[in-house]
Amino acid sequence: MGYKEQFEEIYSSKIKRNGAAELLAWLNSTDFFTAPASTKFHCACLGGLVQHSVNVYRVMREKHFDPKTDSEESFAICALLHDVCRAQFYKKGSRNVKNEETGAWEKRPFYSIDDRYPYGHGEKSVFLIERFVRLKTSEAIAIRWHMGGFDDSAKGGSFAISQAYEKYPIAVKLHLSDLESTYLREKGTSMVHHR
Repeated sequence: MGYKEQFEEIYSSKIKRNGAAELLAWLNSTDFFTAPASTKFHCACLGGLVQHSVNVYRVMREKHFDPKTDSEESFAICALLHDVCRAQFYKKGSRNVKNEETGAWEKRPFYSIDDRYPYGHGEKSVFLIERFVRLKTSEAIAIRWHMGGFDDSAKGGSFAISQAYEKYPIAVKLHLSDLESTYLREKGTSMVHHR
């Protein structure tokens, strides 16, 4: 089963909230299921964004789910949708790269960012989701701060991230799952060679 099918199976079986069908239809109208997850690092490949989303869900569910305190629906919403801000975000092109073995120049895929709605990373995902589905406060906070210390506000000195992680354990669980997926499970998933 491909990542799109896995995503849709998890989504449909776990997310029952009003607007869920409309949100999935909107995702299908965008490049969400074909877009990369990054320009050159993890999952910089066709379908990389949905691959990353499913990976984050799997890590989060396997390592951090507590049936006494956690919601299956919240886990699915946070993990599968944390990066919807990356839909309609990348532009695909190609560039010439020298093959070190043959010495010949070859065309290689290349992704660049074309953000038509520069609203912030986590903030933009929350905004896009909420056009269709009402998020719980804990879900909105988790998605907003899933980038952890990589978030521009955190890099700028904001202390809100500490309060978010202190008050909402799901925010910590999503961030840790995103980190593990990106840096451990998705190592070597980029089709783009970076320097």
